Parts: sequence; structure tokens; C-alpha cells
Amino acid sequence: MSLLPWKKNPARAELLAVYTEVDALLAPYSCPASTDCCHFGRTGREPYVHTVELAEVEHAVASRPLKRGLPLAPEAERRCPMLGDDGRCRVYASRPFGCRTYFCEKVEGPGKLPRARIGERARRIADLSARAFPRDPGPRRFGAAASARTSSKRSG
Repeated sequence: MSLLPWKKNPARAELLAVYTEVDALLAPYSCPASTDCCHFGRTGREPYVHTVELAEVEHAVASRPLKRGLPLAPEAERRCPMLGDDGRCRVYASRPFGCRTYFCEKVEGPGKLPRARIGERARRIADLSARAFPRDPGPRRFGAAASARTSSKRSG
């Protein structure tokens, strides 16, 4: 990885460009914004992330003062560590690909989701992460990975 700070890193620019493409693909679709998808224990699903995405989340956490997250939930709840006191995402603009493309039965739109085109962007993120972070272990559960990376940065 380049020694440039993350804010100026070419890998960040490439990641944000892919995120912009994904957001444009999904612009015609909506969700009632219930944040059910942010309660991993409730849904039985959790986004998986690559190191390049964790670097962006870490940057978002470090770039702005964030109120602490919600109080610890029962293990069965497994809330996303990025949910704020108000129940909203504290890093929404920097949320990972899996959060952007989480499709539950509540999604509404003009027809079928463009899954093949979305999948192409997922592969680009995986390739980008492998190039920018050669030791990237590959996708892993977002909740634990984000908690570990952002808490170690705050305490260190």
C-alpha cells in the first residue's frame, strides 16, 4: 500500500468511485430505512468486508467526532457497531459495499435488481483490496472487524 494518508490514497479514490457507481445503480430502489439490516442477529445476515473498506470506515470514524454507539445489545441482537445512539449509521457515506447492497424483502423499485452489474463492482472491490493491501485476508464479518479496527485506533 502507498504510504500516503488514506484521505489522499489512490486506493481510496478508486473505492469511492466504485461506491458512487453502486449508488447510481441502486438509485431507483429504496428501502423503508428501518435499519433492520443493521441488526445482524435479527436478520441472520451480516455484510462481509475487505481491508480496503475497513480503511474507509476507520477514516470516517477518525475524521469526525462520533457519539458513542448504542449500548451493548444482547448477543442475539448483534447490532452493527456503527449504529449511533439515535439508531442511525454513524459512517453512512463511508458504509461498506455490503451495506449499500443489502437487499431484503422490503426493497422497492422499478423491477429486478441489477445483480450482475452489482456483482461486477464487488469483484472490483475485492481486486482493489488485494492490490492495495496484499495481506488482505479476504472478506470477513463487518461487525467484529469494524469493532476491532476502530476501537484499537481510538485506544492507541
